Amino acid sequence: MQRRQFLGSLAAASGALITGCTTTAQTPGTRRSDGGPVIDIHAHWHAPDFVNLLEKEAGANGAKAGRNDLGMVTFMAPGLGSVFQPQYIDLNIRLKAMNEIGVTMHALSLTSPMVYWAPPAFGARLSQVYNDSLVKAHEQHPTRFVGLASLPMQAPELAVQELNRIAKFKAIRGVYLATHVNGKNLDDKSFWPVYAKCEELGFHVYLHPVNPVGAERMRSYYLRNFLGNPYDTGIAASSLLFGGVMDAFPKLEVILPHAGGTFPALIGRMDHGTTVRPETKHMTRPPSEYLRRFHYDTISHHKPLMKYLVELVGADRVVLGSDHPADMSYERPVDFVDKLTEFSTRERDLILGGNAQRLLKL
Repeated sequence: MQRRQFLGSLAAASGALITGCTTTAQTPGTRRSDGGPVIDIHAHWHAPDFVNLLEKEAGANGAKAGRNDLGMVTFMAPGLGSVFQPQYIDLNIRLKAMNEIGVTMHALSLTSPMVYWAPPAFGARLSQVYNDSLVKAHEQHPTRFVGLASLPMQAPELAVQELNRIAKFKAIRGVYLATHVNGKNLDDKSFWPVYAKCEELGFHVYLHPVNPVGAERMRSYYLRNFLGNPYDTGIAASSLLFGGVMDAFPKLEVILPHAGGTFPALIGRMDHGTTVRPETKHMTRPPSEYLRRFHYDTISHHKPLMKYLVELVGADRVVLGSDHPADMSYERPVDFVDKLTEFSTRERDLILGGNAQRLLKL
């Protein structure tokens, strides 16, 4: 018990230092030939204040939080589990890693467990705390961090309220949504007011899988991540397409993680399907005409797949992503793009940051 108390105290002290983020980190020299910033748009952060609120109040809101033997905060809810590790929390650790690999800026986003599991009022509080932390991180390091906001999508009216609240903050440059909300696909009409507000504010929507479809059949071999995440991204993109969201909100920008998952790979099946299936008789254009309505990050771990994706959608629709600091991430995402020698220098510059500058309005 004494050891655990010591570790818990150590973690709490570390959290205090994290909030202050005292390290002064020099911006690395750019790896872009045009001199612009290298921007990683798929980088996850667990803000200390968010973690502290979970630890204190998750138990009263239908989940369970505690600490493991290393003093790290743990979280459990149906279908979800998280251990809040220092590399996800400490901005000093992050800045050091960014400098070492030549990344200028992270667009910070929450990852699992997100907030949809919570009762609406608590989900809104968690989102507010996280978004306020994004603002603080940007104010401390304005050239290194911007934020993708968390929203309580289980209560869309509260999500719209939060969008109105954060619209004034320069730190917030987009929103971060899961590929489903407690089993509801993203074309559900209850979410349309959120999309309307995002379009009005000029916020892009970055999608990310949480508790993917078929998870109960993918408990072994980490298939839940290897396969489940790309499957869920494909379902989300297809729901937005077939469900009319992309038509209803023509200025809404949507970014798909993991190189679009199964969506671009199966576009031919969907094109054919719309010519023979009565379920898609409402479609006035083939799904392939919507490919360029989306952006796609670089997290494929496969050079030939990236070549196919760029040929399919164009280099101007691909953005740098790493999944930092997960074990499934690119440890050196810039090096991966540098190896795509089939592309022109200008195309690589767009992928390394030019496209993200446009999306984030930098």
